[in-house]
Amino acid sequence: MHQPGLRQSLGVTHATAMVVGTIIGASIFAQPSEIAQHVPNGTGILVVWLGAGILTLFGALICAELTSAFPRTGGVYVFLKESWGAPVGFLWGWAMLWGMHTGIIAIVAMIFARYTAVLIPMDPSLTPILAVAVIVLLSAVNYVGVRHGGLVQNVFTGAKLAAIVAIIAAGLFWSGAAPAESAVETAPGVRPFFLAVAAALFAYGGWHMVTYTAGETRDAGRTIPRALLFGTLIVTLAYAGLNTIYLHVLPLGVVQTSRHVAADAADVVLGGGGASLMAALVMVSTFGAVNGIILVGPRVYYSMAQDGLLFRWLGAVHPSFGTPARAIAIQAIGASILALTNTYTALVSRVIYTEWIFFAIMAAGLLRLRARPDYRPTYRIWGAPLLVSCFILGSLVVVAVQIFEKPMNSAAGLGIVLAGLPVYLLWSQRSGAGR
Repeated sequence: MHQPGLRQSLGVTHATAMVVGTIIGASIFAQPSEIAQHVPNGTGILVVWLGAGILTLFGALICAELTSAFPRTGGVYVFLKESWGAPVGFLWGWAMLWGMHTGIIAIVAMIFARYTAVLIPMDPSLTPILAVAVIVLLSAVNYVGVRHGGLVQNVFTGAKLAAIVAIIAAGLFWSGAAPAESAVETAPGVRPFFLAVAAALFAYGGWHMVTYTAGETRDAGRTIPRALLFGTLIVTLAYAGLNTIYLHVLPLGVVQTSRHVAADAADVVLGGGGASLMAALVMVSTFGAVNGIILVGPRVYYSMAQDGLLFRWLGAVHPSFGTPARAIAIQAIGASILALTNTYTALVSRVIYTEWIFFAIMAAGLLRLRARPDYRPTYRIWGAPLLVSCFILGSLVVVAVQIFEKPMNSAAGLGIVLAGLPVYLLWSQRSGAGR
């Protein structure tokens, strides 16, 4: 079933494009250098990317089962609310509102603007304005219909995947001399390995967002599980392929120190102009990612408003377009303010670490739900509870590493999230929601 008012316009292709499009943004074109610094070993680097991909796949499968049980708009918010109660679901939405989602939109839009400036020289002061223009444009596209947003997602996801496949193919057939190593390969320690996995997981971020749109997905209980499986497998193969090419055409030392490893690899494989080509690819990739992130977020705020956990007017559906129009507009305003004031980086760096705490809670919630007689998913994960337990353990290790590495930032992020508890208590007493 789906919540009344929202139109079911998304199929398997749209949903899969959303998974791929929201995951593949800009990180894969820069993040490999950070991972190579932690793991100075070619084989180890590929193991990190594959390991992060497997952990992401486990999370996607958990979301797939939960979506089949609760195919409603809101995704992770709904899963947390159903398994642990309204307060936990509210805290997830609170974290999204206070930077976890709007901040990510601002960051990716700024990356798009900065790479646009590589191809079209402009004054640096104009990049925030361009970022806001992109946010407003894509918010308007999604305002007038989820089908329009889905079409944009399909086109730009197809374009970025075609470009990535072309780069991988060009690298595999590259006939240049093997790069002279400028760094000594060594086996990584346990802590550097998990730091590298955490960095890789940042590049896989967004895999859960398609669940937010269940209310606008045709046969969501079957469509979203398929999209999650297909999408995460496609991204994992693309990431493994790109990193294989980076290590194939560049010395390990260059991969470790490069600020734009994808552009350096493209220059080697394609000759002069490779960097400009990569700038264009990053523009296509980030444009599609911004669209996908803009599309999904308002569905959470809509669902919270329907449940009485946010202002009721945020749950309004446009009478002609059938979209959560006011939630889209509020999200656009919030992301634009963050882009213009340059405050998004601090917010996201503090709050994003808590995301994996919620993922662990969500997975534990699945085990809790399985003990309930009224829990009837149409899809069940094979290998649970072992697979679910592995995901919980992996999530908690990622959180522990992040806290150990940046204790003050992590404490601030956790404080922002927990500040939502008194807000929830006041709100629920006022409205009677969540009882």
